[in-house]
Amino acid sequence: MNKAELIQQVARSADLTQASASRAVDAIFGAIADSLRNGEPVMLTGFGSFSVAERAQRNGRNPRTGEPITIAASKNTKFKAGKGLKDALN
Repeated sequence: MNKAELIQQVARSADLTQASASRAVDAIFGAIADSLRNGEPVMLTGFGSFSVAERAQRNGRNPRTGEPITIAASKNTKFKAGKGLKDALN
């Protein structure tokens, strides 16, 4: 499912117009991103939780030349499925 299909599903399920469903989906994604940007985890009971994981700076190698390089520290998003989602899948 891609974003357009998600918007269609939300519009059908909530009896909304495509435009309203699109604004709702964008608002949800924006709220999750803002919370994570501020370092706050997002916990959706029964679905799962999003958090930010920090990766330390590390050494690597350029695969083309074999030359050692330094890979910068970065932040990544983690998702852990909740019990409700796990149960729905199994």
